[in-house]
Amino acid sequence: MENPHKKMMTSCTNVSEQAHHVSRTKRGQAIGHVRGFRGCTVWLTGLSGAGKTSIAFQVEAILVDHGIAAYGLDGDNVRSGLNCNLGFSKEDRKENIRRVAEVAKLFADSGQICLCSFVSPFEEDRQMARQIHKASDLPFFEVFVDTPLNVCEARDTKGLYKKARQGAIKEESAATVIDLLEKQCIIPVLPKPTAPIRELFVPESRIASAKAEADTLQSVEITKIDIQWLQILAEGWALPLTGFMRESQYLQTQHLKCLLEGGKEVNQSIPIVLAISTTDKLRLEGHSAITLRYKNKALAILRRPEFYFHRKEERCGDIEVLERIKWHDGLDIYRLTPNEIRAKCRKLKADAVFAFQLRNPIHNGHALLMQDTKKRLLEERGFKNPVLLLHPLGGWTKEDDVPLHTRIMQHKAILEEGVLDANSTLLAIFPSPMMYAGPVEVQWHAKARMNAGANFYIVGRDPAGIPHPNKKATPDGNLYDPTHGARVLSMARGLQSLEIIPFKVAAYDKKNKKMSFFDLERKQDFDFISGTRMRDLAKAGKCPPDGFMSPKAWNVLAQYYQSVNKD
Repeated sequence: MENPHKKMMTSCTNVSEQAHHVSRTKRGQAIGHVRGFRGCTVWLTGLSGAGKTSIAFQVEAILVDHGIAAYGLDGDNVRSGLNCNLGFSKEDRKENIRRVAEVAKLFADSGQICLCSFVSPFEEDRQMARQIHKASDLPFFEVFVDTPLNVCEARDTKGLYKKARQGAIKEESAATVIDLLEKQCIIPVLPKPTAPIRELFVPESRIASAKAEADTLQSVEITKIDIQWLQILAEGWALPLTGFMRESQYLQTQHLKCLLEGGKEVNQSIPIVLAISTTDKLRLEGHSAITLRYKNKALAILRRPEFYFHRKEERCGDIEVLERIKWHDGLDIYRLTPNEIRAKCRKLKADAVFAFQLRNPIHNGHALLMQDTKKRLLEERGFKNPVLLLHPLGGWTKEDDVPLHTRIMQHKAILEEGVLDANSTLLAIFPSPMMYAGPVEVQWHAKARMNAGANFYIVGRDPAGIPHPNKKATPDGNLYDPTHGARVLSMARGLQSLEIIPFKVAAYDKKNKKMSFFDLERKQDFDFISGTRMRDLAKAGKCPPDGFMSPKAWNVLAQYYQSVNKD
């Protein structure tokens, strides 16, 4: 049967190519976070079911995570739109490849890396695609996905996507394409996704000699909060920092809210420094290494210290931490390092990790947001096994905040009662102190979770917020506008591998007797239960409305507040 589209196809004679006013060099400066023109096409070919699209999409994700513009063109996707009028005759297959090659050329000319995944078994068709790019002086790389025939035959299209989502197609396949682009100088050398986060602990083979050295050095006593920052640095949460900030890093953080590392912007919104007195500065200047002690115990060696003045004297330098920091409070099992979190997520076969930070007890409104996020990742984004990183802040907080131990017990009760799926949730403690710095601090919270392997970050309403000392000074009595944290985070530099999920407002739905997302059209049905009201109910031994919080979790909270009330 003759295809109807052939009757409509005619050659145009009054067409001439128009030159762009914008050069490729200029275009390369504007596209992506990593500047430079990188336009090219990577053409993945192989048998049907070989995994071409899976590899293309994985490479696309890696490149975009590193701020490099890329797009995957899949055969099925193209045939459902641009080439929907083509069949599978030899002529139509050739036309299919020609059209795709022309589209890929336009992507490449715009400065993007175009990843094409097509069966394209005929060499003449692939040569045509190569020639289309060569005529425009654009790089074209052909990659054959050499999957055994019996493996291809065992897969169908849906099975392939499932296999890719579950990570069964080896990461080495995507790494091979990345390596090709690096060797051809299309992209800079990227950090490998499987490489561990750099930690600052002394290697086991050097611990004895390092401790002996620490005993010979001049020392300075640090505070408990300093130890919390030392733990943050040692475990890799603040990567790429290798110690307390030097002055140039401090200035970048104060004024730019990011660090320039290897030509790449890395978000760093808060300074991490150590304060020192003038007396100690005069005593320690000229020393190439200093021991950091807490209650006379040597914790780390500070090397190549640098002293500079900013309101109060500060010192900084690279650190070597003598041993892992433990707090011996029964919660160390939850204090997982970024590398440990990544390893556990791999063990859970997570294809997406979404993080939720909190410093307060979890009510069913929080749970609703986490449940909704998981649902969207499954149904709208196509992930098969998203894992929730439930990550309460574990450093210093205000005296009137619920203590860490109580919060962890309350979170465990939430999991035990099945409000959140325990099988796809990782409960861990984030060791950072709280600064209550609003939109500035929320960037730090997001960046640290990015270093732990999170792909998605749920940002709350008024993150890291605090009441204004003079409540009448602002319309709502808060120091920060509750919406600014999410808005700033969506614009923050150096967080390109993390997708921000804004917080939906939830309130108690009196009509349905549960926590629901707020609906303005029936606002009279909603009750916003404040933290103060929740505390008052708990102290009085009263229960909140049914559906506000799981009973077991409420009992943990009520017991704490009643014990405080007695004291």
